[in-house]
Amino acid sequence: MNYSHAFHAGNFADVMKHLIVTRLVEYLKKKDAAFRVIDTHAGIGRYDLTGAIAKRSPEWAEGIGKLLQGGLPQKAQVLAEPYLKVIAELNPNDKLETYPGSPLLVRKLFRPQDRLSALELHPEYAERLGKLFEGDVQVRVIHLDGWLSLNAHVPPKEKRGLVLVDPPFEERGEFERLVDGLVKAHGKFATGVYALWYPLKDTRAVHDFISALRDTGIQRMLRAELSIRPASNPPRLHGSGMILVNPPFTLEGELRILLPALAQLLGDPGQGRHKLEWLRGEE
Repeated sequence: MNYSHAFHAGNFADVMKHLIVTRLVEYLKKKDAAFRVIDTHAGIGRYDLTGAIAKRSPEWAEGIGKLLQGGLPQKAQVLAEPYLKVIAELNPNDKLETYPGSPLLVRKLFRPQDRLSALELHPEYAERLGKLFEGDVQVRVIHLDGWLSLNAHVPPKEKRGLVLVDPPFEERGEFERLVDGLVKAHGKFATGVYALWYPLKDTRAVHDFISALRDTGIQRMLRAELSIRPASNPPRLHGSGMILVNPPFTLEGELRILLPALAQLLGDPGQGRHKLEWLRGEE
C-alpha cells in the first residue's frame, strides 16, 4: 500500500488522526510544564490541495471538505474547534487550498515553551520541511529514518510529551516495525503518550498487529478505529486506526463523542462504523 501523504492529504484518515492528535496536544497543554512532540514520519508539513497531485486524487473533498461543510453534533464540534481553527488560519479567504501535515498542525497548537522534533527520511521532503520551519527555534527538523532514530530520541529532555508514529505503509513489515518500535521506545520512556497510526485494508494483518500489541504486556493501550465502508475483496483502504498508549484520562470520553460523529459524517451512506476498545488497561 502506498500511502504517500501528498496524494491523500486531508482525507478521512487525516481528519481522524489529526483530531486525535489535537486532543492529545490540548491535554498536554493543561500543565504549565513544557512538552515535546516527536513526529517520526513528518512528511513535508504543508500540502497544496489545489496542486496537480491533490487533483489527481482529491480525497480531501470526502474528508476535511465534508467536515468544513458542517454537520458535526455540538459536543463533537466543540472538541474539533482547535483543529478547525488551525485549518481556518491556513486558509484565510474561506477557500480550502492548504492542509497541514502533523508537524505544522502541532506547531500551530504550541505554547512558547513547547517543542517539536520532526523526523523525515526522504531527502526532498526533509528539505521542504526544513524550509517550512526555517528560523523556528521551537522546531528541530531531522533528516533521519524515523524507525531507526525513534529509540534515540526518547526520553525527551522535557520528560513529557507525545510520540507520533505515522508510517507511509509503502513497504512490507510496517506493522511489525510499529510493534518493535513501540516496545523499544516504551522501555526508555514508559510515561510518554504514544499515537500509532495504521490503515484498515488487510484485515488479517491488522488482526495479527493487535494480537502482537497485546502480547507486549504494555499497559494502557486504547484502540480507536474509523471505517467509512465495509472491507472488500480485493482489499482497498476502508478505514483508519490509531493505537493510543498512556492516553489522557479524558480521551476515551472524547472519542466516544467524536468517532460516531465522524463515522456518520465521513462514511459512505449508512456504512460508517467505529471501534473503541482497551487492548490493555491498568494492571
